[in-house]
Amino acid sequence: MAGCSSSLRVSMVVFCAFALLAPVCLGTSQEITRTFPMRADGVFELNNVNGTVEIEAWDRNEVEIRAIKSTPEQQFLLDLVSIEIKAQAGSVSVSTRYPQQEGAEVAVDYVIHVPRHAQLSHVNNINGTLRIFSLESLEDLRTVNGNIEIYESSGSMHAHTTNGNVYVELKHAGDRGIFAETKNGSVVLAVASDVEADLEARCMNGSFSSESPLVMESGAEPRTVHGVLGHGGARIHLGTVNGTIRVVVLKSTI
Repeated sequence: MAGCSSSLRVSMVVFCAFALLAPVCLGTSQEITRTFPMRADGVFELNNVNGTVEIEAWDRNEVEIRAIKSTPEQQFLLDLVSIEIKAQAGSVSVSTRYPQQEGAEVAVDYVIHVPRHAQLSHVNNINGTLRIFSLESLEDLRTVNGNIEIYESSGSMHAHTTNGNVYVELKHAGDRGIFAETKNGSVVLAVASDVEADLEARCMNGSFSSESPLVMESGAEPRTVHGVLGHGGARIHLGTVNGTIRVVVLKSTI
């Protein structure tokens, strides 16, 4: 009986230890939602450090910002990370602020709605994926460690990541062209069948392929492909150092 009692005590100690650790392992989170009026053609900017950023167009002249702060550690760390918002009639800017003197293992995920014709003048996300839905003016999209995914685009854009893939759906090319580039990752451009553009694809250590009909042009630069989609038009530049580049046909949806 003594042996059974000792085993029971050991089991209870182990159970209690796991019970105490459970809240820490699960982590904690905090959600913030704010809405601000903005002109239909207003300017939106965002700077984030750790987390996923999703920005989607809607048919309202306002910006909705939903931020979810989370940490695998203790609750008080969430309060060390602040979200700074500057809102005016013509512009809204959002910045994630971390304490300067001490580290905080906190991620901030954003889900944002902006007017359909808003200009995304600068969106920077250091560690995390950046997703954009149904917007036309994407002037400067950047990540360091994360993918950039752009869905149902119909305008100009500039997208750059260091360690990640770039995926772009292009229904129409804007006058200022398309720039999509990564250093360590692949680039996929899905184009509608009627897109007309001058294409340049630079692939240092990898391969290039195209499903879409492409009239090839000669070029003096090594590891660079020049071609024409349709009758040519807006300039499209795709680039990677270590990865592949693919041009695929954008499948129509009902």
